[in-house]
Amino acid sequence: MTIQKVCILGAGTLGSRVALQAAISGYTVSVYDIHEKALDFGFQTMKKILSQLEKGKLLKEAQEKILSRIYFTTDAEKAIQDADIVNESVTEEVEVKKEVWRKFGKIAPKKTFFTTNTSYMLPSMFAEESGRPEMFCAFHFHDVFYSRVVDIMPHPGTDPAMIPMLEDFGRKLNQVPVLVQKENPGYIFNTMLLALIGAAGKLLTGEVGSVEDIDRSWMVNFHMPMGPFGILDSIGLDTAWHVTKNRTDSASVAFAKHLKSYLDQGKLGEKSGEGFYTYPNPAYKSPDFIQ
Repeated sequence: MTIQKVCILGAGTLGSRVALQAAISGYTVSVYDIHEKALDFGFQTMKKILSQLEKGKLLKEAQEKILSRIYFTTDAEKAIQDADIVNESVTEEVEVKKEVWRKFGKIAPKKTFFTTNTSYMLPSMFAEESGRPEMFCAFHFHDVFYSRVVDIMPHPGTDPAMIPMLEDFGRKLNQVPVLVQKENPGYIFNTMLLALIGAAGKLLTGEVGSVEDIDRSWMVNFHMPMGPFGILDSIGLDTAWHVTKNRTDSASVAFAKHLKSYLDQGKLGEKSGEGFYTYPNPAYKSPDFIQ
């Protein structure tokens, strides 16, 4: 199969990055969201990333050509028209995803392959809703530009032929494909990351250490540019809350409550300008932070 048109469902932080990388890689891209405001956010996110890439080697003319390949719309039928592959990045709620896949399963061309970018849910949780479970697979990106891993995680009903196709597509998107051999919540990296975030949350809610000192300890000991709470800000505190609130151990319950207090104030992390830190110049990026 030759992929030419890519459809992205959800114009949030990650969906916008996947769409932009697809356009950079030469694909025609449609970006769908139910909110015009989200589409505008996605467009502004793309322009910001392109301006950062411009400082390297991407010229202004190239930026305009890349953006010309991307179509933003709130019209589902226009978004899915002639799409070869869909990648979904909507809210981490099972019922929301089921509703999205019921809708697009009915209107997508028969040739269209379906992929989900869910961070912690399993593709088998909503593959049947798509109406073509054999053409459904998790295809999960990380940061896209900084962390270039894309996870391929089939469910038991996925056609095995999808895997080499997705591996090839992932490489063409300048990503490193990682095959998750069986369904696992959190894939490989996020399973490891959740252990780190869970430990950091437990230290914070247990008043063992402050946000800054927990991050400092991690950054200095492992020579990292950010710590667990800086990472959470980049992921999005809303995403972290959706994952944490579904865990029933006391430490996760306490941390989910703590995260919710930030969400109630509109503090979602880097994308809203404030989370555990304030952006665009978070304290952990200052040389004085680890002195």
